[in-house]
Amino acid sequence: MKNTILLASILLLAATSIVSCKKDYTCTCSKTYTSGSGTTTQKYSIYTYKDTRKRAVDRCNSNDTQGTDLGGNYSVNCQIE
Repeated sequence: MKNTILLASILLLAATSIVSCKKDYTCTCSKTYTSGSGTTTQKYSIYTYKDTRKRAVDRCNSNDTQGTDLGGNYSVNCQIE
């Protein structure tokens, strides 16, 4: 009986550590301006997510955007580093 409980506890602990592997992931975004003379890229922002890799990638990708401001047309592209 003790061996069964010990084995079940070890399996539960192993399964929990595999499924919920939360780490710090750094999301780096760059902003690219497009004009008639070419493109200009600059660092835009950095975010840190403490999450699983899949969720961190999804959260990072949700920061991608396009628009227009005083500098012209731009796109923001974010990636997990």
